[in-house]
Amino acid sequence: MSFDRTERKRIRECGITIGILPTGPHNAITDVADVSVGHETVWFGDGDLRPGRGPARTGVTVILPHSGNVYLDKVPAAIEVINGFGKTTGSLQVDELGVIETPIALTSTLCTGRVADALVSHAIRDTPAIGVATSTVNPIVGECADSFLNDMQGRHVHERHLMAAIAQASRGPVSEGAVGAGTGMSCFGFKGGIGSASRMLPAEIGGWTVGVLVLSNFGLRHQLVIDGVPVGRLLEEMTVDAPERGSIMIVVATDAPMLDRQLRRLARRAGFGLARTGSMAGHGSGDIVIAFSNNESVRVPHYGTGWTSHVEIIAESGPEASSAAIDGLFAATIESTEEAILNSLFTAQTVVGRDGHRRDALPVDLVLQLMESYRGQ
Repeated sequence: MSFDRTERKRIRECGITIGILPTGPHNAITDVADVSVGHETVWFGDGDLRPGRGPARTGVTVILPHSGNVYLDKVPAAIEVINGFGKTTGSLQVDELGVIETPIALTSTLCTGRVADALVSHAIRDTPAIGVATSTVNPIVGECADSFLNDMQGRHVHERHLMAAIAQASRGPVSEGAVGAGTGMSCFGFKGGIGSASRMLPAEIGGWTVGVLVLSNFGLRHQLVIDGVPVGRLLEEMTVDAPERGSIMIVVATDAPMLDRQLRRLARRAGFGLARTGSMAGHGSGDIVIAFSNNESVRVPHYGTGWTSHVEIIAESGPEASSAAIDGLFAATIESTEEAILNSLFTAQTVVGRDGHRRDALPVDLVLQLMESYRGQ
């Protein structure tokens, strides 16, 4: 059997609370109003790797910033590179213009081009004027390498998978672990993949929500830290001789009215949440953050109505409440990122992939025992 279907629990269900801010109803990126997430998993074959033919342990995950046409109703965005060993598409235009105009897709490294092409097809389907009576479209795709478990050379994610993920996208609880883009990913030497979390600010400092979704595929076992406890070292399964070649994609969503410069500040804080889990953003790691706001007051219509546009954004100077709101959003991003990564570990089941390669699930019961013992010393 190549997939352990034992039910897994999120980190809070195991009695571990990260940070101090309250979560949203789903504790997921979909707690940001009108954001939806969809997955499509590609899984077939077992045994020896036959390059180009399988086995496949891969997929695609999509984040829709809002339920409308994102090309016609663009959202402010920023992309922050913590370490640049990655193949994210569309980042140059986002840096230049400060907006995103397609759903955000996450997938396997060598499928980046195919998924980008599929996003173009999706955009043209919804807006036939693209490339004919209006400008081009800028697809946003982030990636991590899943070659340990997957026939990555086969590029088994196709347009139909991207379209299916978009069609299945929902605003409810987010499936986590070995699903969609996370199917073949590894984290701290265990099975990783998709994880999500959210935080809500108190009403007196805006009441806004921050949600994070990660595709975790990084770290060595001895580096793992959970809620401040050096769990990786306590497990006594150190692999310090292996270089850190993994990556992580972090998507930060908020309903706070922020433009691209402010969103870049938010994106930078995701790196603090990443570091709290033990990451060092190794030489061969691609650690990239995409942040966006879907607040209606800051959206950018493709067909403007005049020479200027009027927006309302969070003030960064003046009343104490403004500073408190910014700091609250920073803290929400850090806490959500840390918890999303840990959720990706706690929820992921053991997966066996090509050539019998195996990524074991985090041994949660043992981890909890070690944490209790460590804190009782």
